[in-house]
Order: sequence, then structure tokens, then C-alpha cells
Amino acid sequence: MVLEHALLPVAPGRETEFEEAFRAARAIIASMPGFGRLTLSRCLERPGTYLLLVEWDSLEDHTVGFRGSAEYERWRRLLHHFYEPFPTVEHYEQVLDA
Repeated sequence: MVLEHALLPVAPGRETEFEEAFRAARAIIASMPGFGRLTLSRCLERPGTYLLLVEWDSLEDHTVGFRGSAEYERWRRLLHHFYEPFPTVEHYEQVLDA
């Protein structure tokens, strides 16, 4: 399992609109091969910052499968215009389970 980690800096005043768009976009990513689950959390100290965590079966399921798909273009159109600046996305593999 690979964990995608993205801090999403949403433009001030657009948080509610972003959350609504994300609800629609969730169905897109959830339909992709290799998708496991996701969580979207809002930062308490910085309410315009969101933490997106997505579980994928493999790195390629995200970087090649999802990002190379027509569905990703729909995802991008729904969400990318909210970000200021564009988020950095990183991938992690588990080394310890408590």
C-alpha cells in the first residue's frame, strides 16, 4: 500500500465551494483501479489548508493510472483552480504499524 499525502492550500474565502466540489470529485478518484480509501481534513490552525490522504495499491496506480486517465482531467477541472499555490504531492510507504 502507498499513501499519497497532499497539503491543499485553498484560496481564502473559497473553502465551502472547494468542499462541495471535492464531494463531487471523490466519486471520480474512488472509481479508479488501485484506489483504497481517502480522507480529507481541514487544518484547525489554518482553515484554508486541507490534508488529503489517499491509499493506493501501488505508486503507479496514482502516478500513471489516475493521472494519465480521462477521469483525472475531470478531477483537475473540478479542483485545481482552488489552489494557491499548487500543492505538493508526496507518496509514503509504511515502515511501522503500532
